[in-house]
Amino acid sequence: MTQDPPIDEAFAIPKSVQLMWGLDQPGSRGPRKGLTLDQVLDAAIEVADAEGLAALSMSRLARQLGFTTMSVYRYVDSKDTLIQVLSDRVIGRPPVFEAGLPWRKALEEWAFAEFAAIFRHPWWLEIPLATPPAGPNNMAWLEAGLQALSPTALPEPLKFQLVANVSLYVIGRARVMREMMNSLPEEDGSYPAMLGRILDPEKFPALTRALSSQMFETEEVNWEEADFRFGLDRLLDGFERFVEGFE
Repeated sequence: MTQDPPIDEAFAIPKSVQLMWGLDQPGSRGPRKGLTLDQVLDAAIEVADAEGLAALSMSRLARQLGFTTMSVYRYVDSKDTLIQVLSDRVIGRPPVFEAGLPWRKALEEWAFAEFAAIFRHPWWLEIPLATPPAGPNNMAWLEAGLQALSPTALPEPLKFQLVANVSLYVIGRARVMREMMNSLPEEDGSYPAMLGRILDPEKFPALTRALSSQMFETEEVNWEEADFRFGLDRLLDGFERFVEGFE
C-alpha cells in the first residue's frame, strides 16, 4: 500500500511561478550577486524585441548582460523557465476602469488594452500556451476582467468563461493579424488585385461583388483596428443578450 505524498510535494509550485511571485530568491548563492532578476528579464526583453524570440538563448542573454552563461543560470534555471516568466512580465498590468463604467464598455476597454499590450512585444505570440497563465500580471488581467462584469447578475463561473473567451478572441485575432502582416506582399492593394484576376465571377459571385465594392480601398480606415473592433462588437452583442437573461 503506497502512502500519499505530503500536500506540499503533491502540489509543488513550478520554478517559474515561484520566480513570478517572488517566492524564490535567485542569485543568493555564490561569491556575489551582481544582478537582479529584473535586470535579467529586462535584458531578455531587449534581445527579443531587437532580434526575435528565436534569438533568445541563455548564452545570448549572458552576452547582453555582460556576464557568463553560468552566472545567468543562478537567476533562471533554464530557458523554459525564462520564457514562462517573460510571458507574464511582458503583458504588463491591466487597465484601471473608471468608477461606474458599464460592464460592456469596461470589457471593451479591457480587450483593446490587451490587444495593445500584445503588440508592444508581438513576439509574445510565439510563446506556446503550454500551461494556464499563473503569473501576477496575468492574474491581475483576469481580476480586472472579472471586475468589469461585477455589475451583472451572472454566476461567477460564467463571468470567468466570458472573460476567457474575450481574451481568446484578442489573442487569436492578434496572432492572425501578425502572421498575415509578415507574409502578405508589401504592395498596397496587391491582394485584392490578385483575387480580381483569378476569381471567376460565375463561380464566386458573392466574393466578386465584395471585391468590386472596393472595400479595401478606403484610405481613411485602419482595417486592422476596424476588423478587430467589428468582431469584438459582435462578440459583446452576444454577451449582452446573454447577460440580459440573468436580470
